[in-house]
Amino acid sequence: MNTCTEILLVEDDPGDVRLALEVLRELHMAERCVVVNDGEEAIDFLHARGAYSQRAPGMPRVIVLDLKMPRVDGFEFLEQIKVDPRFKLIPVVVLTSSREERDVQRAYGLGVNSYAVKSINFAEYRERLRTLVKYWADVNEQPVAAASLENG
Repeated sequence: MNTCTEILLVEDDPGDVRLALEVLRELHMAERCVVVNDGEEAIDFLHARGAYSQRAPGMPRVIVLDLKMPRVDGFEFLEQIKVDPRFKLIPVVVLTSSREERDVQRAYGLGVNSYAVKSINFAEYRERLRTLVKYWADVNEQPVAAASLENG
């Protein structure tokens, strides 16, 4: 099993983080997840700088991204990583509260691989997150270039 981070969760809402970690624990994936609170922290993680300068080498198999965050929001984060050859092949799944068509269009235009809306129904939200994580972390095959980036 890969010992590096497989899921980078970019989420600023503590309740959503708790729920995500609970779902990941059920899937035996919580230990392979790193949580950051905004796009700036996520960029630092990817570049292995600042607080993440000593992290294990490799890239996450998937980034689960909220859009509405302080400092560097999800859109700004996407603008930065999707133009960088080191990061552009990492699948990004947007999991956000916004159903606005302009947000959906903009996210896909910036290169997201999936866009899901957080349900206000706890059971639905939980199942949606579970399905997304299982697919992108376990089922999805990465391109060869992304897998080679993962190895350092």
